[in-house]
Parts: sequence; structure tokens; C-alpha cells
Amino acid sequence: MRQVVSWSARAGVGLVRACALAVVSMLVPAVWAGAAAVAVRWAGNPWSWPGLFVPAATCTLALSGPVCRAFRHLVARWTGTVIPAGHRQAPPVVRMSTGYWWNGYSYKRSRREAEEEQQRRLRWSDPATWRDLRFTAIAPVTVGLVAAVPPAGLVAAAVGLTGSTTAARTAGALGLVLALAGAPYAWRPVGPVAARFLGPSPAMLLTDRVDELTTQRADATVAQAAEIRRIERDLHDGAQARLVALGLTLTTAEKLMETDPDRAKALMREVRAGAAASLAELRELVRGINPPVLTERGLVDAVRALALASPLDVAVGAGPRLDLDPPIESALYFGTAELLTNAVKHARATRARISVTRDDTGIVVTVEDDGHGGADLRPGGGLAGLQRRLAVFDGTLEITSPAGGPTVATMVVPCESL
Repeated sequence: MRQVVSWSARAGVGLVRACALAVVSMLVPAVWAGAAAVAVRWAGNPWSWPGLFVPAATCTLALSGPVCRAFRHLVARWTGTVIPAGHRQAPPVVRMSTGYWWNGYSYKRSRREAEEEQQRRLRWSDPATWRDLRFTAIAPVTVGLVAAVPPAGLVAAAVGLTGSTTAARTAGALGLVLALAGAPYAWRPVGPVAARFLGPSPAMLLTDRVDELTTQRADATVAQAAEIRRIERDLHDGAQARLVALGLTLTTAEKLMETDPDRAKALMREVRAGAAASLAELRELVRGINPPVLTERGLVDAVRALALASPLDVAVGAGPRLDLDPPIESALYFGTAELLTNAVKHARATRARISVTRDDTGIVVTVEDDGHGGADLRPGGGLAGLQRRLAVFDGTLEITSPAGGPTVATMVVPCESL
């Protein structure tokens, strides 16, 4: 009895999935079939065929994107296999000093014109566009025909079993058996077919990876130069100026040593206090480069120390100490610090929760606050910069921040504990 119920459930689910695949697969062929039917009806008009070809081709181009997105969604939902779209992303348009906008191809007077031309050129030069068009031609034959077998069997069963002849009833019974037997399996070819023809090719993956690494290298170079300038500025405006003042004070004290010993002693006390202040400032500068607690105690204890120093009510949930590579620890530590700063400065949060865990994918750091939300990954923003810094380690940053909060930021870096 259980086997019958299980088979019935599988057949029902398979029938629904097969119907969905048949409908999605046959959208583009239906357009061409309709155009051909109209052309046959207007067979006496020689201009009917070119006049119908253009609308049909336009509809095919317009449907290729939604059809392929539907296939990716169905495959991900039914099999858990995520097939990336692989479409090229347009770089941001830049306004030049002349007032014109540069989109990577030409200069335009307005931002809208520059973006429209950029999207149009990118659409036709993107290999993913032609791959989607190819898949819309392959899917009806490889997926659509197989998926159409169970619905066709049900239609044959409905027509045949209501017939009056023995042959019709026999055909209807065979159609019902075919529909029930094929329903659990008719939708399964969509997984391997979509993975083979809808996913990006190795050449496209390699090109995207090269572009990603080039961007990461540029970002790392810019970040390194900015960090060097910050250190130089802090040294010049802080410790260096204080040390120069100490030198002048020592020179004055040396001159007053014989004529006014009391004044000289007072200046020496000022020098000692200034030296202590300079040492504290240098230690603060070094701590900004790499906190000692991070070097000595690791990421988990460094995050706990960060939570204690935060004005928020921060709860930290973490497992045992994780022995990670120093660059990864530093990236996750400063990323956590930036997220907490954003929660205080922008989200007006009062409480936050930090989770540091390790799973099969790597190190996962989650920062959640009770602020008013609205955070997003805007190009050129601080969160986008954090995302780029994590991408150097093949890491990711995901933000969930609806209006009204809460904001949940998840940093994932694939790595192995030592």
C-alpha cells in the first residue's frame, strides 16, 4: 500500500513538472508555429513571409531570456543545481570633465544615452545572449518532447476512454498507462541538458575569472596605496610632529641646564610625558594595522574584544579558536569592525549579534543588528568595497536589510583551519 501511495505521489509531482517544462519549452516553437499558420493562410501574398519573420524573430529574442531564467529556476528548485547565468556585467558609466558620459564605447551627452548604448552593445556582444538563443532551439527537442509525453498520454486517455469503440478505449488505456509510467521520469532530462547547454562554457568561465582577478588586483593596489598614505599621514601629523617638538624641547632644556636648572627639569618632565604620548600614539597606529589581540589570540577572541569596545550591546557566539591564515583573519576582523561601525553610524542600532562558525564551505561570520535597515551593496559604497576585499580570498558578502530592519550581513570565506 505504501508503495502505491509513494508511486502515486511521484507520478503526480512528475506530471506537474512535466507540464511546466512542456509549456516553457514550447513557447518559442509556438510563436513560429503561429507565424507559419498565418503565412500559410496568406499564401497568396508574397510579402507575408518576410513580414511575419521579423515579428517572430523579435519575439524569439525577447523570450530567450525569460525562458532560460525559468529553466534555471526550475532546475535549482527541483534538483538543487544552481546554473549561473554568466551574463557580462556592464561597468559604471563615468562623467568626464568635459561634461560628457563615457560608457566604455563612446561619449554621450547624458547618462541615460550612455547607459542605453552600453546595454545595447553589451547585449549583442555577450556570448551568454547567443547561448540562451541556442538553448531555446535545443530545449524543445531535448526536454519539451520528452516532457510532453505524460500530458499527451492523459489527453489520449481522456479522449479514448470516453469513446464508444473498443479500439478507442484500448488506446485510451494505453495512454493512461504511458502517462502514469512516464510521469516520474519525463522531467528528469532537464537537469543534465540545462547543465550542459545552459551553463557558461569553460572559456567564458576562464574569461570571467581573468576579469575578476584583474579587478581584484586593481582593488588591492588601490587599497594598499590608500593604506600607505594613511600611515604616512598619521606618522607625519602625529608621531613625527610630536618627536620634532620633543627635539626642540630637549635643545631648550640643554641650554637652560646651567642658567635655569629648575626650568630645564620642568622641560625634561614635559619631554618624558611627550615621549610616553608618542609611544602610545605609535602603538595605536600599529594596532590599526593589525590589532595585537588578533595576532596573539586569533579571530574569535579579537571579535570578542571588538564587541566589548563597541557602544552597542553585542552578543558574540563562536566556537573554539580557529587557526586561520593571518590575511584571512585580518580581512574578517576588519570586515566585522566595519559592519559594527555601520550599525552604529547609519542604522542607529542598539543591539547586535555576531556569529563566527566553520562549516563545510569555510568560515562564516554573521553580523545582525536591530537598526532601521535599508543597507545595500551600492557601487562605490563601503559595503561594495568590503565585498571586493573578501573576493580576493574567493569570499562572498550577502546583505539582507529590509526597510525597518533587521540587517543581517554574512561573510563567507572558503578556507581550511590549520
